[in-house]
Amino acid sequence: MKLILTESVRNVGSVGEIVDVSNGYGRNYLMLTKKAVPATPGNLKMLQGKLKRQLALEARTREQAEELAGVLEEVSLTAVVQVGEEDRMFGSVTHQHVADLLKEKGYDIDRRKIHLDEPIKALGIYTIPIALHAQVEAGVKLWVVKE
Repeated sequence: MKLILTESVRNVGSVGEIVDVSNGYGRNYLMLTKKAVPATPGNLKMLQGKLKRQLALEARTREQAEELAGVLEEVSLTAVVQVGEEDRMFGSVTHQHVADLLKEKGYDIDRRKIHLDEPIKALGIYTIPIALHAQVEAGVKLWVVKE
């Protein structure tokens, strides 16, 4: 049975692929859960139109992300932290702190898009990577200074 996948299915294929599966699997699982439609000329045409709209939307969101990345590259954040003896920090600077600092500057970035390998626990200057899109990443300068 030839089907067009409407969403990615593990070990079968990805969205838009035409796959050949057994009749029972196609009817009882893929078509029943609306993960696939029969490979008819009408469905192929509908899928091509849907993919074209999806690609246009993807291009638009990537362009917006690239514009925002250009602006964010110029942004410099300052995290003022309390320190003890020998300039050891009390606590750390996390992705939530960075998101709050960006919000203060007027940029509403979700904290899950901010990628820190581990919380910052030392004074200094850091470049924080922010994933704005699957293929667009911006680096924001973060100055961690003592109070």
